[in-house]
Amino acid sequence: MRLRLAFKKEHTRVKRLYLSLMAALVLGATAVAAHAAFGVNDLIPRRVMFGNPERTAPLISPDGSLLAFTAPVDGVMNIWVAPVDDLAAAKAVTKVKGRPIPRFEWAPNGTHLLYSQDQGGNENYHLYAVDLADNTTKDLTPYKGARAELIAMSYRRPSEVLVGINNRDERWHDAWLINIVTGDAKLVLKNDGFAAIYADNALNIRLAAKPAKDGATEYLRRAGATWKPFITVQGDDALTTEPLFFGPGNTSVYMLDSRGRDKSALMLVNTLTKARTLIGEAAKSDVAFVISDPVTMEALAYSSEYERMEWHPLKSSLKADIEFLEKKVTGYWWVLSQSKDNTLWTVWIDTPGEPVKFGLYDRKTRVLTTLFAARPNLVGAPLPKIHPRVIKSRDGLDLVSYVTLPKGSDGDGDGVPDKPLPLVLFVHGGPWARDSLAYNPPAAWLSNRGYAVLNVNFRGSTGFGKSFVNAGDKEWGGKMHDDLIDAVDWAIDNGIAQKDKVAIYGASYGGYAALVGLAFTPGKFACGVDVVGPSNLNTMLTNMPAYWASFLETFKRRVGDPATAEGKKILNERSPLFRAAKIQRPLLIAQGANDPRVKPAEADQIVRAMQKKNLPVTYVLYADEGHGFARPENRLSFYAISEAFLAQCLGGRAEPFGDDFEGSSVTVPAGKENIKGLKDALARP
Repeated sequence: MRLRLAFKKEHTRVKRLYLSLMAALVLGATAVAAHAAFGVNDLIPRRVMFGNPERTAPLISPDGSLLAFTAPVDGVMNIWVAPVDDLAAAKAVTKVKGRPIPRFEWAPNGTHLLYSQDQGGNENYHLYAVDLADNTTKDLTPYKGARAELIAMSYRRPSEVLVGINNRDERWHDAWLINIVTGDAKLVLKNDGFAAIYADNALNIRLAAKPAKDGATEYLRRAGATWKPFITVQGDDALTTEPLFFGPGNTSVYMLDSRGRDKSALMLVNTLTKARTLIGEAAKSDVAFVISDPVTMEALAYSSEYERMEWHPLKSSLKADIEFLEKKVTGYWWVLSQSKDNTLWTVWIDTPGEPVKFGLYDRKTRVLTTLFAARPNLVGAPLPKIHPRVIKSRDGLDLVSYVTLPKGSDGDGDGVPDKPLPLVLFVHGGPWARDSLAYNPPAAWLSNRGYAVLNVNFRGSTGFGKSFVNAGDKEWGGKMHDDLIDAVDWAIDNGIAQKDKVAIYGASYGGYAALVGLAFTPGKFACGVDVVGPSNLNTMLTNMPAYWASFLETFKRRVGDPATAEGKKILNERSPLFRAAKIQRPLLIAQGANDPRVKPAEADQIVRAMQKKNLPVTYVLYADEGHGFARPENRLSFYAISEAFLAQCLGGRAEPFGDDFEGSSVTVPAGKENIKGLKDALARP
């Protein structure tokens, strides 16, 4: 299983980068040096939970001799390399400053590492290669204002990569073959309308995806210098059907495929005959992840996830490995990387109530060795366990949800606190993504502050079949919001939440949901926190990044069409901006000034609308961030502000601001006086 550095389609990026994004969640000021001793009621310092980890995301080299991982250099996450049997000998091979390296991987040649990096959150990623012979770094895509996306790598061409770059036309990514040793680049495909390009295991471009009306996707097959129709995926299946990678022989492609069924199955599709062979499926959820042979790319196992993750072997050679890991790890595990011969794996180990750890698994000896905990200072901390629950929506849908409770609040461990608690409804982004039973840092933080936390997979979330995804079409601020309200009512009725102390909190789509919660159902929530959420769906869609042109038809189908009178009407009706006057409860808004997806104007306009009505709003702005907060100094400052805000609103615990603004670019253009102590904290040198 190899992680990809960047993708064009947002739903694809969310799906395939799940592991690396989960790794990013444990990122986030340098951790305390010694392990702390915690009591069950102790406040876990924000810096321990959200500052930089000591180390994270170890990836094995192709020959199995080295481990690469990220760790701080002068407070910024960089790449380190160590012998696989001597982590103490690790040395930093990059020394980037300012923004952390968000993700990286080994090049197939084993002599180079690849990582992507943007500037100030603008998402114009460049692809860099690190030569381990002398630890020099080369920018493989040195085009100002352009965005690079890794398309494919292969052991058959170990020193070359296929990269998409939009330096010619910012809407479309041309395909370039780049030598990572010399930096030499050759244009191999001029792209005039493809949303995605797929290469086989020899880096030959074989398939391409073209957006079509009503959110459909036309897949074309390359035959010599021409393109021929392959398959058309209608809009109903477009978010649940896509090619993954070519199999052995390069004659067939593995796909997630929901055509003719509800749940996405793993299929092997012949590119000439279009014949489909069912490889794996699950009854209640889509296929989630696939483990493949690193060289032949034959699928070896797959996972599915309804309430919790389950792995399914496809080959007898992996059955014993999966059984062994299931016995050794009581919670979640994932394969982060594999050696070329597939005998060594690095593994993500997610045990309920414990900090995330990473292990090295030797398939020959069947030994799992713990390498390190990402945050050893969390060992012994009062981390909560998460309880999966299936909640019925008012129209009968099953909403797979997760309840996190403060440690010690649930005497019998049944997932219901001994007495109702203030609750934070934490809404995931996307919305074409999902919440999981895996370790959730915000939920752990909020529960430690005394709140019950509820995560809901509302309609439109992915992983539960196409009917569930499609039920969210044009339901932003409609039935998708009804699902959240139904889940809150369930929590109140079942003794989990106090009726008058419920907050709504989220980022991206979750930030939009927070605005909807306060504007559309003004008496339901005691307060709301919106992080990089759109307030006006019309302006969000008309101001999308140019390279999202291929995704516009999907937005038209799923959200609304800003080019038609009917579409504008729907979008205006579902935009919190036009109901801002109805907001009654305190609102906290956070925004990155360089956000290319949800522009700062989305925050600016609703802040102005609320100020005109003298409504309580606090606006936090970061000059060096984009769609989310990558720099740990900024992240710490925002968690400090939101923690004080929630304590004021819900009555939970709060750690003092302390020095959590140090090194941050935080400014508060509006409402600093609304949060106790914030004005003074901002004034400190």
